[in-house]
Amino acid sequence: MSLAGVNFSNLTTEELRKLAVHILTEKIHGISFSPYTEGQKPGAEITEQQINDRLDLIKTNVNWVRSFSCTEGNQHTPKVAKENGLNTLVGVWLDGDLENNEKELTNAIEVARAGHVDILAVGNEVLLRGELTEDELIAYINRAKQALPGVEVGYVDAYFKFEDYPKVTEACDVILANCYPFWEGCPADYSLLYMKDMHRRAVKAGKGKRVIITETGWPNLGTAERGAVPSFDNALKYFINTYLWAEEESIEIFYFSSFDETWKIEDEGDVGAYWGLWDKDGKLKYV
Repeated sequence: MSLAGVNFSNLTTEELRKLAVHILTEKIHGISFSPYTEGQKPGAEITEQQINDRLDLIKTNVNWVRSFSCTEGNQHTPKVAKENGLNTLVGVWLDGDLENNEKELTNAIEVARAGHVDILAVGNEVLLRGELTEDELIAYINRAKQALPGVEVGYVDAYFKFEDYPKVTEACDVILANCYPFWEGCPADYSLLYMKDMHRRAVKAGKGKRVIITETGWPNLGTAERGAVPSFDNALKYFINTYLWAEEESIEIFYFSSFDETWKIEDEGDVGAYWGLWDKDGKLKYV
C-alpha cells in the first residue's frame, strides 16, 4: 500500500468484489451490529432469536461485534454473541433521558458481571449531540469503572472530541473513536489518508492509551456529501483500503455497518440507508 492506499486504477469492479470477499472470508476485526429488520427501529423490542438470526448471517466474517444499547432487548446481544463465538464491544446508550440512562447502565453492569462484555462503551456521541455535559458523562463512566474493575471501559465519539474534552479522555481506559471521511466531505481518492490523520489525532489525544476505531464506512448509494460520493465502487475501495491498512498497521477497526437500515433516512437523508456490508434482507452486497 502507498500512503493513500491501493492503486485501484487497473482493477475492474469484479476484481474489487473478489478482493473484498477475500478480506471478509479471512475475517475482519469487528463490525457495528444492528439487530433490526426492515420496518424496525429503536423502540422496537428485540428477541434473542432475532439477534441470533441476524448474527448468524455475519458471524463467519467477523471476530468482534459492537452493540449500541442495553435496553429494548439489545441487552441480550452480548450473551448471544458469546454463544456464537464472538467478542463483544457493548454499548450503553446515553442521552438526555436520565431515567432511561439508569436502565441502560444497570443492565450493562448486569451483562458484564455475567461475563458477556469484553469492552464496555459508556455513551455514543453524546457530546457531539450535546445531550449531556462533560461532567455528567464522566460520572457515568466512573460508575461503570467502579462497578466493573475487571472490564475495560471507554466512551465512543468523533475522533476530535477526545481533543476537545481531555477530562473525558483521561477517564477512559480505552479511546473509542469514530472516523468518517465521508461525513467530512472528503473525496474517496483521499479518504484513507484522511482517516489515518483522524486516527493520529485520536492517538495523540489519548497520550498512550489504546485507540480503537469504533466506526468507519462508506455508503454505496445516496446523495453526495460535498466531495464524498456514494457509489458501489467507492464503497468497495474504501472497505479494501480500510482493512489492508488495519492489517498492515495492526489497527483495530469496527466497520459501519452490518446491515442497511431504512430507518436511518429520518436523521441522515437517503444516504443513511446504505452503509451495510449486507443489504436490508441480509444478503452480502459484494457477492
